[in-house]
Amino acid sequence: MRIDKNVCERRGREYSDSKKNRRRQRMISPVQRLYETCKETFANCGPGVVPSAEKIERLKEVLDTMAGADVGLRPNIPYFKSIRYDRPPTITYLHLHECDKFSIGIFCLPPSAVIPLHDHPGMTVFSKLLFGEMHIKSYDWAEPTPLAKPLDNGLGDSTTGIRLAKVKMNSAFRAPCKTSILYPADGGNMHCFTAKTACAVLDVLGPPYCDPEGRHCQYYYDFPFSNISVPEEQKGDYAWLKEREKPDDLTVVGALYEGPKMVK
Repeated sequence: MRIDKNVCERRGREYSDSKKNRRRQRMISPVQRLYETCKETFANCGPGVVPSAEKIERLKEVLDTMAGADVGLRPNIPYFKSIRYDRPPTITYLHLHECDKFSIGIFCLPPSAVIPLHDHPGMTVFSKLLFGEMHIKSYDWAEPTPLAKPLDNGLGDSTTGIRLAKVKMNSAFRAPCKTSILYPADGGNMHCFTAKTACAVLDVLGPPYCDPEGRHCQYYYDFPFSNISVPEEQKGDYAWLKEREKPDDLTVVGALYEGPKMVK
């Protein structure tokens, strides 16, 4: 049997390259793997454009395996301690990366810290609880019916900026747990985080907030609805959301990320 030398050499190179790729995948840090997966996931996306199901699952798999140690965080470092007791705890944000396609960052929340109800216009967002226990309440917009109208629920005289929303999630999570994903029009695009213990949340936004492009972070009050044509047992699933300014007592400070580096 004649053996083609060129074919053997080509296959040998392919096998060698494959071994190198596998070796690199074993050596690459979780943060580097996250960055490279994000680049691939959001490469052809933009505002309101959701990545393919295959790419979403691939990024979710990377995030699902991550923990605080992968980003150099532990619950006993100063970010997770309250230093004042006359106001809500300060939240620290660690910036890892931002471009026009996506951003990666970590929110560090001391016990009882709250990220108030806010939205993510045109975004696909992955949130991974790295450690701690957190309560998440989220909403998606609901289509009002003729009977869906805000009455006297503390909304004030004006109904400007008020919309009906349906509860998507209202649960506590404890790490390790799966990654939460929200989408431009569903999955709980408006959410609120409340730290039950010291928590670290790794967030990937695609694309990131951008005021000039209309992706402003809008905050909301939520109120029980007064009247809507749904069965009585489902009435707890709805609320009126009213636009508000950023809360005065919300303090988020930036800090230097000192975990494993990303090669960009």
